[in-house]
Amino acid sequence: MTATRRTPGTPCWVSLMVHGLTSTQEFYSRLFGWEFHPGPQHLGPYVRALLGGDPVAGIGQLPPDRHLPIAWTTYLATDDADETAEVIRSCGGTIGVGPLDAEEAGRLAIASDPEGAVFGIWQAAEHAGIAAAGPPGTPVWNELVTRETLMVGKFYQSVFGYDLEPVVSADFDYTTLHLLSRPVASLHGVGNALPRDLGAHWMTYFEVADTDEAARRVEELGGHVLHEPREAASGRLATVADPEGAVFTIVQSNH
Repeated sequence: MTATRRTPGTPCWVSLMVHGLTSTQEFYSRLFGWEFHPGPQHLGPYVRALLGGDPVAGIGQLPPDRHLPIAWTTYLATDDADETAEVIRSCGGTIGVGPLDAEEAGRLAIASDPEGAVFGIWQAAEHAGIAAAGPPGTPVWNELVTRETLMVGKFYQSVFGYDLEPVVSADFDYTTLHLLSRPVASLHGVGNALPRDLGAHWMTYFEVADTDEAARRVEELGGHVLHEPREAASGRLATVADPEGAVFTIVQSNH
């Protein structure tokens, strides 16, 4: 069985590596209604989160001696992980893990762009990734938060062939990444407002039915609200962190 092909560069999966796998499953289960099934164990204990039987995210356990930042990782689709890894290196990025096989699911590598933002690449075999749209609890958008978008935009364009559509504004540095005339992700340049502890990073947006209610729930479950619910072009959103500090955005979309 071979997965449906995704256009290279399309965000296709998100995953999180944590110290407490059981407690993290409990948090996201109670926040988003996720159920968990075992996934590939090539890098240690790993589960797939399901909503209505469809996979929406992955959570793995870090070895006790690994003290890496706890963060959601966006994976971008590729037809050839090894070839894409070479292109990433030649364009000024680095490969931290892989390329390696995730059992029968596919082949992956973990990379970072020239500004240090970590992302994954995924060559699908049996596991295609996330369905295009889904109920609350599904990842709906991925955005790179970085210092400035011009140079790093050229990096992603060189690797994945995106069409870049900058927002022309004196006080807003924002570029949308398009594939086949369709927006698939965005770059947001925040200059010196870049969080020092996070640096440049990919942000995952998860759909919720009610942003204010979900933000309250995050705190009840031991997480933190970093930016209170606010209105934006995409809908009502809030930036939050889970109990281990993984930052993500919840959004009540304007459908």
